Amino acid sequence: MSNSVYWNKTIETMPRKKLQELQLKKLKAQVKHCYNNSPFYKRKLKEAKLTPDNIKTLVDLQKIPFTVKNDLRDNYPLGLLAVPPAEIVEIHASSGTTGNPIIGAYTKTDMDTWQELMARSIYTAGGRNDDVIHIAYGYGLFTGGLGFHYGAQKLGAAIIPASGGMTQRQIKLMKDLKATVLCCTPSFAVYLAETMAAEGVDPKRDLVLKLGLFGAEPWSERIRDRIQTTLGINAFDVYGLTELCGPGVSIECSEHHGLHVWEDHFIVETINSETGEVLSDGEEGELVFTPLSKTALPLLRYRTRDISVIQTDNCPCGRTHARMMRVSGRSDDMLIIRGVNVFPSQIEYVVMGFPELASQYHIIVDRPDALDTFLVKVELNEEASKNKQLDLKALAVKIQSKICSVTGLHPEIEIVKYGEIPRTEGKAKHVFDNRKGKM
Repeated sequence: MSNSVYWNKTIETMPRKKLQELQLKKLKAQVKHCYNNSPFYKRKLKEAKLTPDNIKTLVDLQKIPFTVKNDLRDNYPLGLLAVPPAEIVEIHASSGTTGNPIIGAYTKTDMDTWQELMARSIYTAGGRNDDVIHIAYGYGLFTGGLGFHYGAQKLGAAIIPASGGMTQRQIKLMKDLKATVLCCTPSFAVYLAETMAAEGVDPKRDLVLKLGLFGAEPWSERIRDRIQTTLGINAFDVYGLTELCGPGVSIECSEHHGLHVWEDHFIVETINSETGEVLSDGEEGELVFTPLSKTALPLLRYRTRDISVIQTDNCPCGRTHARMMRVSGRSDDMLIIRGVNVFPSQIEYVVMGFPELASQYHIIVDRPDALDTFLVKVELNEEASKNKQLDLKALAVKIQSKICSVTGLHPEIEIVKYGEIPRTEGKAKHVFDNRKGKM
């Protein structure tokens, strides 16, 4: 297959006026699809006194109420479906809280769009059909592994579907199979580099990696510099959400000055998180996306809680699609630890399930080096604190195992006696994210 299909000059360098005309045409069709096929959106639009006929310009999008994550959880599993169930060909899910996860359902059309976006993204970063692409994102319900897999497959590249874990084996496979592209979380890339150093593997000498596509967790220019220096590759930032399609919403080009949002498939806005006011280009705010091509689970004005800046000035690469700057944080309390979404309510759910524990707990996240550390400090209740026979090591293992079953992560567990975690008047503080300033 020719690579030229993934440098679609007509679309990717389309004058912004033409691009907006295309967006408006697709927006009108998408609102109509939602109104006619989604009971949730028909009700939502009627409550706002809107019909598809009211959407005449892109500005009219602002008349539509926001969709939030709880809308998806409250309609779990497929209450927002806008196609017959028989048309669903694949389902993914993101980590949930103590309740319901976020479901991503795809029709064949949705899958084709996702694969095309991922192929376009890999190509934008420099991947070609003669590359060997090593995918170390998790496979399964998480969209990362299979998203990159489908994109690389459509691109025509060779794929090493390594998934996560087995670090030494991954290094051996990259070396022996001559991988040229690495796809994983940035923290795993750092860990790979550290393991290579410990194993006496020089990536610049022993491997032929040339670039890496990293996402699924926040990362900084300092981490990029470290990855590029230690692995000898060009590192690219990738963005996506299960709710929108998975990875493939945006990606950096060779200029490394923001991630191009594929605006023929997404309208992106930034808003003031407190007021909902739409902000101008260049103003930092919460990202709001309206996918223009989703058929199974369409979304209108979805609030991501991710904080960024949108710029629409010309990019030297020639692409005219808007660029979102690196996500600087979230407007809610969700933590992203080693690429996994963790909610304080998940930890509270576990703590409350152990009769030996009091209700006090702390979640302490740090980044003393390049990797996140994750500590959960829990407190024995008054009775358990007096029990000299209580096996604290065994209890810590049980707590860690339960947290892993809920979040997929293995935190360090610190158990303290009753009363050692400070009490406060009013709202308790459970989360201590010490990574700020260390990114």
